[in-house]
Amino acid sequence: MSKLKVNIVSASEEIFSGEADMVFATGTLGEIGVAPGHSPLLTGLLPGPVRVASGSEEDTFFCSGGFIEVQPDVVTVLSDVAERADDLDEAKALKAQEEAEQELANQTGDVDYARAAAQLAEAAARLKTIQKLRKNK
Repeated sequence: MSKLKVNIVSASEEIFSGEADMVFATGTLGEIGVAPGHSPLLTGLLPGPVRVASGSEEDTFFCSGGFIEVQPDVVTVLSDVAERADDLDEAKALKAQEEAEQELANQTGDVDYARAAAQLAEAAARLKTIQKLRKNK
């Protein structure tokens, strides 16, 4: 059986490079699953988990959004922030979520609502990724 070459890259470093049977992610138009031989595709990614499956093993990564490029045997994920899901800090994600919610609730100050909403979405996606990992273990 053929394999996919998978690269997950953040703004500062390559997080993962290896082979896989399947890659799962949340695109801007919904969930996608990529197997070897998939049609070429370029789409945006929503903040959340990217799962890389090879046999019975599965690695999960958190991406803050970005893009996924699919070629028949190569998948490249480009994200501003990408990290192994096992490295996520739940307390830090909860604090970020609370701060973003407070900033959005602040009706009197100079608040960049788009930035605060993006931070809230990223924090919520981090927490959802942590919860999924906990459920699968």
